[in-house]
Amino acid sequence: MSSDATSDWQVRVVVPARDEEEMLPRCLAAVEAAAARLVLERPGCTVTVTAVLDSCMDDSARVVAERPAVDAVIIDDGSVGAARAVGIARATRSDTDAGRVWIANTDADSEVGEDWLLSHLAHADRGHEVVIGIVEPDGDDLRAGVLAAWRARHERRDGHGYVHGANLGFTLAAYRAAGGFPPVAAHEDVILVDRLRQAGVRWFSSGASVVRTSGRRVGRAPDGFSAYLRDLDVVTVEPTA
Repeated sequence: MSSDATSDWQVRVVVPARDEEEMLPRCLAAVEAAAARLVLERPGCTVTVTAVLDSCMDDSARVVAERPAVDAVIIDDGSVGAARAVGIARATRSDTDAGRVWIANTDADSEVGEDWLLSHLAHADRGHEVVIGIVEPDGDDLRAGVLAAWRARHERRDGHGYVHGANLGFTLAAYRAAGGFPPVAAHEDVILVDRLRQAGVRWFSSGASVVRTSGRRVGRAPDGFSAYLRDLDVVTVEPTA
């Protein structure tokens, strides 16, 4: 696609991480692949990647340091909401046109698809200021019955009713209008989306692209995605032969 008015998005990918040295390499490699695909197909766009290392006690900082294109921010807050907010503030500190800056959020234990950013911006070009994507847990981390139960409860379609910080995008203008991510340890994504809707911005729940995320049952955020999978694992009965 040639560079034109709809191509000139400034994309800021923000990835919070807490002790994710094992999963960060895959996450950042996938983000960089999505960024490369976007710039190849839409050369008017630019992409930056910011990783926020929050209270890390492992080698997550080394993992990020091995990727010079990734900007690292180190904090000691223990709050995913604060980490996302700090990352956005850092990534957009030099941006002046908030309406043309797209914030793409994912998680350090997740793997975006190569078309992830292209999919978000396709909706942004249509005037949507918020794109609420979907995720699917990594099947290698789950019993077969649990993954089947997940799929039975979660439809991959436009208009879905889910909110996941691992696949959420919005303009910087919309984010500021909603007051930003709250400094909470869990459900910061749901709170922000509620605020965005209350602010009256145009939003779209998209099933076009899926972000694969960890299927672990013990996560970094209390009452987060891992807790949901843990509860699902408990109530799921494997089919008998």
